[in-house]
Amino acid sequence: MGRTVVTGMGIQAPQIQSINDFEHVLEKGICTHSILHDHGPNHSSIVAGQITQEPLNERAYKRYPRSSRLAMAAVDEALRQADIKNIDPSRIAVIMGTSLGSLLEIEQNCDAAKDFRMFPCHGVVLADSHTLSSSVAMYTGAKGHVHTITTGCASSSDAILMGKLLLDSNQADLCIVGGADASLGQWSTYGFAKLRSIAQNTDPQETGVPFSNEHHGFVMSEGAGIITLEREDHAHKRGAHIHGIVENVYSNNEALPMLQAEMSGDSMLAALKGALLNHQPSYVNSQALGLQTNDNVEKIVHQKLFGNSIPITSIKGMTGHIFGSMGVIQVISSLISFNKNFIPPTIKTTGTGYEDLPIVYEPKYQSINSVAITTHGNGGNNTCLLMKKYE
Repeated sequence: MGRTVVTGMGIQAPQIQSINDFEHVLEKGICTHSILHDHGPNHSSIVAGQITQEPLNERAYKRYPRSSRLAMAAVDEALRQADIKNIDPSRIAVIMGTSLGSLLEIEQNCDAAKDFRMFPCHGVVLADSHTLSSSVAMYTGAKGHVHTITTGCASSSDAILMGKLLLDSNQADLCIVGGADASLGQWSTYGFAKLRSIAQNTDPQETGVPFSNEHHGFVMSEGAGIITLEREDHAHKRGAHIHGIVENVYSNNEALPMLQAEMSGDSMLAALKGALLNHQPSYVNSQALGLQTNDNVEKIVHQKLFGNSIPITSIKGMTGHIFGSMGVIQVISSLISFNKNFIPPTIKTTGTGYEDLPIVYEPKYQSINSVAITTHGNGGNNTCLLMKKYE
């Protein structure tokens, strides 16, 4: 059983249309959030991470859900890097994660559901979350395993886990793995406003602030992240460039009722321990997103496992929270760290209430050999990864 390596990566996110764009945002600590006016309850404004250009705007794809088009745009860049043209399509798998699926398009067609004549011919496809993965398979010509993972915001992390298992069991030679969410619909906005998880009528610098007791709410963003996974020997044989190693992935579930979360941190601690297997990473790329309940769990886990010995950062102040895509996007962030030798900063925050955490507030330039990644999804999944630099 060989090591699982990353041979390609691609991204679509607010103000980010390439890996080079993402590197620039991470190193400069750029907030990509903007204000959506009249989008919240009672015509309030919300802060969001919006992709303003239309993804994959060709006529052939106009009926595909926005999340699928974001994924296909991101996979373009990943496949250019991976150069997979000589791989048997039946040995290429696609595993995509999503939290909200095609909810945006379902909302847009709600009125049509009242009139059969106006109902779209592809309405069933829009309602099927698997359209995301099947779209990527169609776009790339992949004919092996094709699966959609829907474990909330841990979805793309769990997709990486499944991709690694398929490679380890020799059921695929290359796995196109990622996540995509077009999250800025009315249902998601109203839902999180009802839970008081997003702030209304505020400035982009005052919400979506990781590790802060002075601020409230997270920032919903849309986007997609894609990586290609292979066994190390397979990548070597075809001369592929290797960006990094997926050393280990570990997932568990809290088994709690809807809308409840385990505040002790025990499940996240077990998941992170399971991923690390006593390894001490160069830093932790945290899922902290500006919700104090989640961020406090990150604080508990970090202090129990590392104390002040390992730096911790969150990229959510720059990207916002891109739901089911976030695990893969955090992985791509770690691969950039390996290549450029810096820890991306946690922006917006001064760490009020989190003074005991070794938070990285400015880009920290040093050799990066490994990164621990934490993700948590609605429904209770805690999925953690250990990424290592390829030597």
